[in-house]
Amino acid sequence: MSDLVARTGRLQQRYEAGCRLVAGCIPFRYRNSNETGDNNSEKVVEVLMINSPSGPGLLFPKGGWENDETVEEAAVREAVEEAGVRGNLMDFIGWYHFKSKTHQDEFSPEGLCKAAMFALFVTEELDAWPERNTRTRSWLTIPEAVESCRHPWMKGALEDGFSKWLATSQQVKRRTQV
Repeated sequence: MSDLVARTGRLQQRYEAGCRLVAGCIPFRYRNSNETGDNNSEKVVEVLMINSPSGPGLLFPKGGWENDETVEEAAVREAVEEAGVRGNLMDFIGWYHFKSKTHQDEFSPEGLCKAAMFALFVTEELDAWPERNTRTRSWLTIPEAVESCRHPWMKGALEDGFSKWLATSQQVKRRTQV
């Protein structure tokens, strides 16, 4: 049984210029490209996506950024609540605007949202998490994730934000290892 409880409601939500502020992340890990676990094998990047109870396609964990937390804390909280993962929040990868059909309210009647997305290196997968009864996790390669993304803005965050961040961070890592 999980002691963690998902936050609900909109009373503590942040808004800016008619947009609901959202925080999320692209959880990722490395796995060896061959099954032997050989350290000389190439590392494959996999990203974690979750299903949505409200329709087809896969998503990255994200949700409302609340008044009593930083945007980083909100992104980490959403990863635990929705995907049941913990890890190291690496870097901010960008702001993404989208329109939510399901989250219109008095402060954002048009359903406009602005999401801060981060890269999260996963160090732990929880057996129990708040939304485990309505969410399933899927580890996918980046090309598989691009094909499975439910929302165009998330596909953009993956292709334009995360993939570019990953390429840059790997170049820096290679330079420091030489």
